[in-house]
Amino acid sequence: MSTDTFNQPLGGNDMPRFAGPATMMRLPVAESAEGLDACFVGVPMDIGTSNRSGTRHGPRQIRAESCMLRPYNMATGAAPFDSLQIADIGDVATNTFDLKKSVDLIEAAFDGILAHDCIPLTLGGDHTLTLPILRAIAKKHGPVALLHIDAHADINDEMFGEKIAHGTPFRRAVEEGLLACDKVHQIGLRGTGYSPEDFNWPRSQGFTVVPAEACWHKSLTPLMAEVRERIGDHPTYLTYDIDSLDPAFAPGTGTVEIGGLTIWQALEIIRGARGLNLVGCDLVEVSPPYDPTGNTALVGANLLYEMLCVLPGVRYPQSD
Repeated sequence: MSTDTFNQPLGGNDMPRFAGPATMMRLPVAESAEGLDACFVGVPMDIGTSNRSGTRHGPRQIRAESCMLRPYNMATGAAPFDSLQIADIGDVATNTFDLKKSVDLIEAAFDGILAHDCIPLTLGGDHTLTLPILRAIAKKHGPVALLHIDAHADINDEMFGEKIAHGTPFRRAVEEGLLACDKVHQIGLRGTGYSPEDFNWPRSQGFTVVPAEACWHKSLTPLMAEVRERIGDHPTYLTYDIDSLDPAFAPGTGTVEIGGLTIWQALEIIRGARGLNLVGCDLVEVSPPYDPTGNTALVGANLLYEMLCVLPGVRYPQSD
């Protein structure tokens, strides 16, 4: 198929990179997911956070920092914009003052995206947003495998008496039958906790938990080969919390933990997801007020691009 039929990011020789549309990778805007194979969508909110706020500004800053991204992946050969119809469909209109209403609004918005058989790549926003997305995805695909990269397990039963917050989504997802628990992988967990159950509860549900210490000083390419073998062709959701990275690489987030993953390990994880039946991805917890250089948002934009590159249907040189 001719690449002329696919949307393309606005090139740096056509418009300076500091100008042009304020969309992800300066892509065209679409009013809905109709006719798209994949879309970028923002979920600006931070009322589910428990420490530092600011992630409501995450989608806008990630888009701004994405202006330097170019269409071809020179490392892997991926050509997503020659393969799929992609656009930025804007933001979900969350409720600034009500987290539970926001969760309902997000679920409804993703019901609409998925009705068009479009794969959403979500710019967060705090990690609460993954729960309503999983609710929408489970309606279409059933319980999904999960690739969860994070410093925290996010399996609290409640936070300040509330059942829904950014530290509870995967406890609720288990209770609601949204996950194929034997195909859930949590990578990068670390830090202090309230009890050993913080990491042992997910193990008791059948999750594979890979703490950050098990990742130190090594390539994660072999780990991802094991992940692909365990998951097979099961529909899979990828959720990436930017605090999985060590704060040396991504300080602009709300709940930083030392001893985290490196950027090259993040690339190995996402590139290692190629071949999985990915039905959606998100990048959460970028907090621009704590990111004065913009580097955390820049990393987030690059990781979202890498997620796009491993979606089903993306062309690689060997598949030409």
